[in-house]
Amino acid sequence: MMDQAEQLRKLVKQNNNPPISAARVITVTSGKGGVGKTSISVNLAIELAKAGNRVTILDADFGLANIEVMLGIRPEYNLADVMFRGKSVSDIITRGPENIGIISGGSGIHELTMMSREQIVNLTMRLAELDELADIVLIDTGAGIADSVLEFVAASTEVLLIATPEPTSITDAYALLKTLNRKSEFSMEQTRIRVIANRVARAGEGRELFEKLSVVAAKFLSFELEYLGEIPQDSQASRAIIRQKPVVLSEPDSNVGRALKKLAVDINGPNEQQTAEKKGIAQLFNDLIKTVSKQKRRG
Repeated sequence: MMDQAEQLRKLVKQNNNPPISAARVITVTSGKGGVGKTSISVNLAIELAKAGNRVTILDADFGLANIEVMLGIRPEYNLADVMFRGKSVSDIITRGPENIGIISGGSGIHELTMMSREQIVNLTMRLAELDELADIVLIDTGAGIADSVLEFVAASTEVLLIATPEPTSITDAYALLKTLNRKSEFSMEQTRIRVIANRVARAGEGRELFEKLSVVAAKFLSFELEYLGEIPQDSQASRAIIRQKPVVLSEPDSNVGRALKKLAVDINGPNEQQTAEKKGIAQLFNDLIKTVSKQKRRG
């Protein structure tokens, strides 16, 4: 009978060659809080689902449950129930608008450091189920440069970086990139980082934001950022959050609703689908486990 160590070695080998059915994983992050990151994640998920994709959001803003509050839902289980209590991935998925799946992350990524080898094997095998259940997995990280944020970004091949035209937001977005660049497990060559400018006051302001950020990122970090688009400042978005109904559903014809739909169309374009590297959620967590295990040994 195959022992646990052999199971793990076999699983890691399999995950280094992800199956064709691996989900496309997109990590959404920001250098500071309050820039609309979670709202963008939820609305993009809905628009991507409306386009025919099976979409799941992993709420990795641990302990804050922002997605749950935004949608007015209360999941019964979270990722810790898969880690420690034998639940399957399908058990912990709560369904939201347009049948998007929502997974609550639990209390933190460093729960991974408490896992036995058997639990690691079990988690990675169970997460492979999500690669079968979803076409796209959006990971909504916390904000800032905490390890729990950077570890997800470093393990991802597709990243959406949200910033607003406020000077502090641009500075904090650069700080995230600078800190990310110092992490040994991060590879710019294997990561695509696209910038979304939120709450712009006029057309073209988002492009100006991007130019400021990309120039310093290229000069000092050798980062090649891409510009995805801008979302205008719109009171409809604030009202939608208060009503706990995503703006693409409550006000689809508003300026912000149309902008979010355009971003989803660009993300979902035929060229994007063909060229996106589908690393898969199981492989991403396999990389995360390696990272936190190294940190635990150093500690």
